[in-house]
This record gives sequence, structure tokens and C-alpha cells, in this order.
Amino acid sequence: MTNLEAAPREQVCTSDPTVHGAAGGHADVELVEPRDVPLGGPRAMTVRRTLPSRTRSLVGPFCFADHYGPDDVVATGGMDVPPHPHTGLQTVTWLFEGQVLHRDALGSEQTIVPGQLNLMTAGRGVCHSEEGTPALLGPSGRLHGVQLWTVLPDAHRHGPRDFEHVAQVPAVDVGAARVQVFLGSLAGATSPARAYSPLVAAQVDAPAGATVHLPVDPGFEHALIVDAGDVVLAGTPVPPAWLGYVAPGRDTLVLEVGDRPLRAVLVGGTPFDEQVLMWWNFVGRTHDEVVEARAQWQAALAGDPAGIDRFGVVSGYDGGALPAPELPNVRLRPRQR
Repeated sequence: MTNLEAAPREQVCTSDPTVHGAAGGHADVELVEPRDVPLGGPRAMTVRRTLPSRTRSLVGPFCFADHYGPDDVVATGGMDVPPHPHTGLQTVTWLFEGQVLHRDALGSEQTIVPGQLNLMTAGRGVCHSEEGTPALLGPSGRLHGVQLWTVLPDAHRHGPRDFEHVAQVPAVDVGAARVQVFLGSLAGATSPARAYSPLVAAQVDAPAGATVHLPVDPGFEHALIVDAGDVVLAGTPVPPAWLGYVAPGRDTLVLEVGDRPLRAVLVGGTPFDEQVLMWWNFVGRTHDEVVEARAQWQAALAGDPAGIDRFGVVSGYDGGALPAPELPNVRLRPRQR
């Protein structure tokens, strides 16, 4: 998935444990309110974005979180994202309902359904498309899930592109909860997917009235993105579609489920200690890197061999690739911690 905002701003991403209270919450839990972002034109599917936000840009290496659906694709057109570029990140696609067709410059063509993981590593550069339209889902189709990005550490962000599909992720019961671990390790279950930083991502489902004591790595910071249901995280209610953040230092997260069953996604990792500059679909470290990546993508669209060598070409998508927005007229530098 891409950031389709017409005027994306450069985002300095820092893991800053001194920032708290995005929209209230107890001292131990920071609440981040989602903002609605249309994914495309006037009939676009709307996504709810919690990362990056004004007060929190990273949770471990996770730098981007979109939550969408349940979406009637006949009414909205669903997801139809033309070929577009990425640098310096991994895209993580996880569904609750429906299916998405992924194509990329490696020649991958993979449909994903709930319980499966699509993981694309951009490295120095890649392009891909994603479709979840009525043509794929049928006249009664719905689309529902999350898209996450993780920052690649400096040692790996200039490496080759890659794509990985996990057909069945491991699952484990923790008390009354069912936990599907699609990245990293949690509660004794480990995903086979390759990650480049210490991290975790998992779907947590629990019945109404349950209290779940979820064992976690105390060196990680964590965030719970609530899809549906009522839940109190470490003493703080987290509304549906919001993100609840917990700093490192806990070896257990307590989830108290209310009158409605819970479905949520838990993400986390070691606080990312590199300064990151993100603009549109590019993750780098400096303004000049972002400018160069944009110029090479635009050159690739014009058929320039150097640009095509960096990002590749998507085959099979019915339509043209997505041009990059105009850059802002300011120069931003990553802050020092």
C-alpha cells in the first residue's frame, strides 16, 4: 500500500520516550487518535492512520500503520493502488477479511487472505501494486485489515529487494485469547518471516469479559491497535481504531475485555535508535536521499535505465504507475535525540 496524500509532508521519525499523552490516557499508556486518509479518488476507501502521528512516529521499527474496513468494495471501489516505489522499509500486509493481490518488481504475483502474511522488503528500491477490488472480491466482497511499515536499519536499507509470503502463521492460546504471530516472537510462537530488527506483530482475539495476561519482552515498546471491541490496556481504555502505546519495562500486558469481543493488532520492538526521515513512500536518513529517490522514480517512469534499475517494473497491472507528488519547498533535517 502507498501513501496517496497529494501533499505528503516530510516526517522526522524518532523513538522518544519523553513524549506522552497524545490524546489523554494514564501515565503508563499513551493514546493516539487515528486520522482519516482517503486512499485514492472521490470514491476512495478510507484508511485510519495512527503512525506516524504528531506525537508518536515510531513504535520499535514500526513507522506507519493504516487500519481499514470493513469496507464494501462495490460502494467504494476498494483498494486499487497502481505501481509505486518504496525505499528503506518493509511493507507488512495483514487481513481480517477479504483478499488483496500483490504484484512487484521481483515478478511476484500473490493473493493474500486472512491468516497469511505478505512481507515486501524494499532495500535500496522496489515498486509494487496492490488490488482489492470488486473484480477480485465479487459483488458482495468486503476488505478489512492493516498495512504496516517497518524501518530497515542502516546496515540493511541499501540491500536487495525481496518478497516473502507466509501461507499460515503460527498461533498460540494465551488464557482465553487466540494470538496469531505474523512477525517476530510472542508467547512461545515465532513467525518464520524475516525481520531485520527485534520486533513483534500479532493479531489478538479474545472473548467478551476475558482478562488476558500477555507475556511480552520488557525491552520492547508496544502498541495495541484496536480493530473491534472494548478493551482496557494496562488500566487505560483504548477505543476502536485508536492506538494505545506502552513504553519498555513491562514483561506482561494486561488486556481487560469489555462487553464486546476484542480483535486487535499488537506491534512492538526495541526502540529504534536511528534518526529517520520519511516522505511519501520513501524512508531515508537525509533530505538529499529523499530528493534523489524521488528523482530516480520519476526518471524510471520516463524510461530511464538507471531509474528502472533501482526500482524495477511491475508486470501485469492494468494501468500506469503512480507519479510522485511535488516535494515541499523546505529542507528538513533529522533531529538529534
